[in-house]
Amino acid sequence: QVQLVESGGGLVQAGGSLRLSCAASGRTFRNYAMGWFRQAPGKEREFVATISWSGGNTYYADSVKGRYTISRDNAKKTLYLQMNSLKPEDTAVYYCAADTRDPPLTIATMYDYWGQGTQVTVSS
Repeated sequence: QVQLVESGGGLVQAGGSLRLSCAASGRTFRNYAMGWFRQAPGKEREFVATISWSGGNTYYADSVKGRYTISRDNAKKTLYLQMNSLKPEDTAVYYCAADTRDPPLTIATMYDYWGQGTQVTVSS
């Protein structure tokens, strides 16, 4: 079992950058594929990015490809999401998620464990 806590959200102007972190507790973080999802008001939760347990494989939604980078540090039990060239349409609550199945895990129901979310707001 793993517990997840996101941080790093905030308010940023369009074109700016933010880095989200997701700290995991538990001894087996390296056994989990990890993902980032986001949910804007009135919309369904949507896939953003996913990374394999080793960090060797990543996969992105088309809407963030080339702007976002997912990474992980298994020694620190932390997942990251570097977000550059932010747009107002990136505004959402961002969630990290974990599951023991093999990636790419691009559907929310594939994940067993979720954090509480962190708000990202991009102003125009």
